[in-house]
Amino acid sequence: MKFLEFAETCRKIEEISSRLAMTDLLADVFVKIPDEELSVFVRFARGKLFPDWSSEKLGFGPSLLYEALAYVIGKKKDFVISAINSAGDIGKVVEELLQKREQTMFFSEELELADVYNRFILMAKTSGRKSQQERVRSAQYLLSNATPLEGRYLARLMLEEMRIGVGEGVVKDAVSKAFAIPSEIVEHAHQALNDLGEVALLAKTEPNNLAKVTITTFRPVKMMLAQQGSITNMVETHGFVAAENKYDGSRFQFHKKGDRCAIYSRRLEEMTNSLPDVVDKLSKAVTRDVIIDGEVIAILNGKPMPFQTVLRRIRRKHDVESAVEEIEMMPRVFDILVCDGETVIDLPFTERRKLLESSLTDFVAPQIVSDNPEEIEAYYHKALDDGNEGIMLKVMNAPYIPGNRGKLWIKIKPEVDTIDLAVTGAEWGEGKRAKMFGSFLLACQDENGDLLEISRVATGIDDAMLSNLYDIFKDKIISEHGKTVSFEPDVIFEVGYAELQKSTNYEAGFALRFPRFVRLRDDKDVSEIETVESLIRRYSMQNKEE
Repeated sequence: MKFLEFAETCRKIEEISSRLAMTDLLADVFVKIPDEELSVFVRFARGKLFPDWSSEKLGFGPSLLYEALAYVIGKKKDFVISAINSAGDIGKVVEELLQKREQTMFFSEELELADVYNRFILMAKTSGRKSQQERVRSAQYLLSNATPLEGRYLARLMLEEMRIGVGEGVVKDAVSKAFAIPSEIVEHAHQALNDLGEVALLAKTEPNNLAKVTITTFRPVKMMLAQQGSITNMVETHGFVAAENKYDGSRFQFHKKGDRCAIYSRRLEEMTNSLPDVVDKLSKAVTRDVIIDGEVIAILNGKPMPFQTVLRRIRRKHDVESAVEEIEMMPRVFDILVCDGETVIDLPFTERRKLLESSLTDFVAPQIVSDNPEEIEAYYHKALDDGNEGIMLKVMNAPYIPGNRGKLWIKIKPEVDTIDLAVTGAEWGEGKRAKMFGSFLLACQDENGDLLEISRVATGIDDAMLSNLYDIFKDKIISEHGKTVSFEPDVIFEVGYAELQKSTNYEAGFALRFPRFVRLRDDKDVSEIETVESLIRRYSMQNKEE
């Protein structure tokens, strides 16, 4: 497939507002596209370069893109930055600049979809002292050979910000329609494979095997998530529930097969080298080949330490051995996804718990099972006294649903009014903060994963954190208009608020009253931020309480 065909398809999708029409268009493309390119097409259409389970990263920010583009069009980097600042949409600016470029390529090559993908792989695998220059050269090659329209989508792909409305749900519906596969089979296959590109290819080439796919060790899957709720409602709805501590730590997924072990973060990034002590503890405690789900906490004098302490250990790249001595890291395991090669996510939680207890000699998270609200309330207060965030309540017959945030797991904690949002922009500060970002623009997501602005936050951020945030965001700047800056939206803030209000000032239709920065959540991915649907639920619950 020519990359130009991909770009033209993306332009058509971008002009479509109807989800059904978008699904029909994609289904038609899926049927016609060569098998060997289908997976790449699916990932690219979603703005993904590699499978969701892959740890491959392009390592290519806006600054490098501007440098590569400036070279291709024969202008200075400042000229490119100025053009982007005046327009905002980086893809369309690249398209316009390529149309006007002064340097003509006499020996340009027609780009193929597969060639672009292979070039991205080369960029991701480039390492060493000159890795940035090598990535820029690859970007120069792609942009030099691109038509203006191709440039629009190449730029967006390099920043993994396609934003044409193709979310997971649209792709799954299109796969189901294109190859006449029941939607529940497509959904289950996606949970196991964690790569819609591979799901689409299997649906096309081996449809009978799609229902047989299993979770594989060392290919991490999304973790099951919880939403807020109440003890009374859970007991009234389900009777007996399992109550467990809600730890103020970092989620992990531990894989073991034979002598090989690996541990992955909530964002599915491997952190085996950062947590050798945790890997060692789990490898000695696990008696089977497994994939298990848990949380790692930092311990001092028998008490859990704050979440940021855990993050400092995980971020540590050098001198890890001394860090192991300084901070004791303790795993707490609360679920199992694979046992001796068998995927067990469809088993009821009670059965998975028995499997878990028989597969580990230590580190299984404690729990009680009760239908008594007062007993659960007492367990909750003990969890707080022990230094935990609160408790989790889990439905006894519930399956494990990767990536799901539903009513099967409920979290109970004192600070119920906090929310995870993506940072999309900022404003420069004033006075002594003039060279740092003073306030930050936040966004939730809609059903397609598109970001919708909902609030700004400036309070709760001390000078040390502002300095840290400047270091994080300075290389993520996409455009700048006066005091306003827009970022690559891949950083998450946890924000507290007094009340959720309906608002016409923000795209999400809501606003946060008295928003306050709580903490940086760099253990979370943008796909995990608050959705409009969950905002509607929060607003409804808030008004009921009133």
